Amino acid sequence: MKRCPECRRNYHDESLLYCLDDGNALLDGPASLDEPATVTLSEPPALGDGQFSESATRPQVHTTAAEAEHRTRSDGLTEKLSFSTKSAAKPLVGIALIAVLLIGGFIGYRYSTTGGGGQIDSIAVLPFENRSGSADTDYLSDGLADSLIYRLSQLPNLKVSPTTSVMRYKGKETEIAQIAKELEVDAVMSGRLVQRGDDLTISVQLIDSRSKKLIWAEQYDRKMADLLATQRDIATTITQKLQLRLSGEDAKGITKKYTDSNDAYQLYLKARFHGSKRTAKDAQRAIEYYQQAVALDPKFALAYAGLAEANWFLALYSYPQVNDLIPKARELALRALELDNSLAEPHSVLGIICMNADRDFACMEREQKLATELNPNYWEGHRRYGLQLMNLGRFDGARAAFKRALEIDPLSPITNLENARLLFYEGKYDESEWMSNKNVELDPNFWYAHLQLHDSYRMKRDYAAAVEELAKAQDARGEPDAAEFIRESFVGSDWQGFLRKTTTGRARLKLYPYFVATFFAELGEKDKAFAMLNEAIETMDQHTSQMKIDPFMNPLRDDPRFKEMLRRTGFPE
Repeated sequence: MKRCPECRRNYHDESLLYCLDDGNALLDGPASLDEPATVTLSEPPALGDGQFSESATRPQVHTTAAEAEHRTRSDGLTEKLSFSTKSAAKPLVGIALIAVLLIGGFIGYRYSTTGGGGQIDSIAVLPFENRSGSADTDYLSDGLADSLIYRLSQLPNLKVSPTTSVMRYKGKETEIAQIAKELEVDAVMSGRLVQRGDDLTISVQLIDSRSKKLIWAEQYDRKMADLLATQRDIATTITQKLQLRLSGEDAKGITKKYTDSNDAYQLYLKARFHGSKRTAKDAQRAIEYYQQAVALDPKFALAYAGLAEANWFLALYSYPQVNDLIPKARELALRALELDNSLAEPHSVLGIICMNADRDFACMEREQKLATELNPNYWEGHRRYGLQLMNLGRFDGARAAFKRALEIDPLSPITNLENARLLFYEGKYDESEWMSNKNVELDPNFWYAHLQLHDSYRMKRDYAAAVEELAKAQDARGEPDAAEFIRESFVGSDWQGFLRKTTTGRARLKLYPYFVATFFAELGEKDKAFAMLNEAIETMDQHTSQMKIDPFMNPLRDDPRFKEMLRRTGFPE
């Protein structure tokens, strides 16, 4: 049994965290010897596509005492309401009463905080705590949060922290105030999920991080088959509790039904769970789950969009398979848009393919702009657009795009990496080094951050540090043998000797040909450098897109062959 320390109300439901009357945190133990009211949740009524029913998630009150009295005040008039267990056959009365109490309490909360916290314009949805006792159901707890983030991010006037930022708090006991400060949000939602066979219990709470007051708490007792409807209901309720004023178009992203197949949706959650890890192994697993999802629902546009992204990631992380995978990624992105042309993600995938495979920078710019217009909160679209501008040498525009991406996702390792790279290409090597070190602090396993540190140390001729960061990058990629070879190659060698050993052992190191070209360029072996650049272009090595601004290409710029390489890579004259 639990009790409210403020109103002294007792609860038999041990899973409740907050009082449904006044929002105070519940304490263990009864408040009195009287038999208290207890709260249970009703099953949701059938809803049409895009509809939300308040009664679907509102608790029903059942009393075990002969009579319970509730008082409500309106225009100075007090009315006494009573009901007993014999009236349980009239559930609508109980639902209406609880709805009045909850709405009244919320309005009171909003009026009491207007002068303090003010309107909530930003929110973070933390990974749900998995209380099922099995890591195999992490895809459900993480996936539910990820789905809510996706739906809420469709709202143009609400900043929503992306999954990449909130996942760092998974399994950690971090104060809400600290999370809100780091993510720069006004409100934080957390929750927990318990799966027992086909039964699903989801508890959620939404807290104003500025006033530390509870905005809303709810528990949903559902069946696994109701998962799709439940996450739509939660997203809709959040928008109501934040008092967001939505037009008909704005509300579509909240209530939209992306698939009718609950099995396909669960496979989609498993795919997203693995795809977010951005490794070759997890990208392959994500592809397998996405393929199963679209097999069950061939019209599941979001799954096709995820499948396109996963193929792109696999192309990046399992080079040189890129020639085989990029056509698949393109085809899948186009299929997603054919099914649903309102999706931002497929446009972004097509844009990055335009830049790295087609060498079509105009197409890249067009597709990324479409992505960010369709979803202004899509940080990846802003980042990728900034990446193109940076590669073209348009540094001011790139800085603005990265700034926008970081406003949405301030802790994004990859966007912070792009900022470090921008500083590097501007010749600000100390600043780039500082930012890269901060990025390593954010995610020590982010291999690209170590690679960028290697570039900074190499340019500053701190070769021992450069070698170590190159080795750490290989460790983070899951290539311990390559890391060991790098460290061994530097022992007893000067920098020139190290470069010769690494170019000779490039197959063992699994280095991209573009990087090997920079080594040959530094050694003054131009013919070998251009041979490697030619291989990089033919195999669609993504790093060729930075050729125009890369200072490691400086030894080759006076050679007429370099201009031809730029032309083949798609750079304008």
